[in-house]
Amino acid sequence: MSTTAVDRPHRGTIHLEDAEVLAHDAWPGNQYVLRVRAPECAARAEPGSFVHLRCDPLLPMRRPLSIMRVDRDAGWVEFLYKTHGYGLTLLSRRRPGDTLSVLGPIGVPFTPDPARPRALLLGGGVGIPPMLFLAEALAAAGGAGPKPLVLMGSELPFPFTLATAPAAVTGMPDDATAALATLETLAIPSRLASRAGLDGCHDGFVTDLARRWLDTLSAAQRDEVAVYTCGPTPMLEAVARLAADYALPCQVSLEEYMACAVGGCAGCAVRVQTPEGPAMKRVCVDGPVFDARSVFA
Repeated sequence: MSTTAVDRPHRGTIHLEDAEVLAHDAWPGNQYVLRVRAPECAARAEPGSFVHLRCDPLLPMRRPLSIMRVDRDAGWVEFLYKTHGYGLTLLSRRRPGDTLSVLGPIGVPFTPDPARPRALLLGGGVGIPPMLFLAEALAAAGGAGPKPLVLMGSELPFPFTLATAPAAVTGMPDDATAALATLETLAIPSRLASRAGLDGCHDGFVTDLARRWLDTLSAAQRDEVAVYTCGPTPMLEAVARLAADYALPCQVSLEEYMACAVGGCAGCAVRVQTPEGPAMKRVCVDGPVFDARSVFA
């Protein structure tokens, strides 16, 4: 029996490109923001998708990086990463004008629910990029689509320009005064949390901020909320519990080590609950975005 595009819906959507490094900025905490010209990827990327990137010509194994921002017209894609291991250390040495091999975009993206117009976006650490991508996409859609509130947590200094939040967000504590400047220019409210004593950040977890905001809403208003999140596994588990406590739908973006990243090796498989019972799903092409209830049952 032949394999069709219906059997493999990702076939024909993943492209291999030689991408030129346009900018590569270092931030405190061994964090880097990388921008490359990859027009095929930029044209097809959606919030939650990622690329498999070759860090150095002498290193055959690629590394998965979540997409943080795109400019479809200019043809560039942007990533945030923290040096962890040999490959990403090599990547941190690449300079504007260098060429990187990029395979992408890969994966199932977030699916905003137009019936839930209050989008609560929670990002932690290197899980922040897909949340920024999703927030900007929701803002660009405009109209009657979901309006995002972005809450971010990090134990490292945030690798972005920060600003004093110009407008109040109901339920936010007095110590949460900082916001992401890029989001504020798009009229997207944001607040930050950290246990590292960072200026303007709430001293606690990002889920603390989420609970405080949710507690200010009426039952009817909470029925309008959907949660979207990406971050380390303990944070995702906490967000899944939060969503369950308030009976909210929640989509989580998982992060796993990957070898091929295109569904061939199944090295990134995770156990999920399906209507037919437990099953193993590949994070790369069956995800990385899943319903929180299927992963953290």
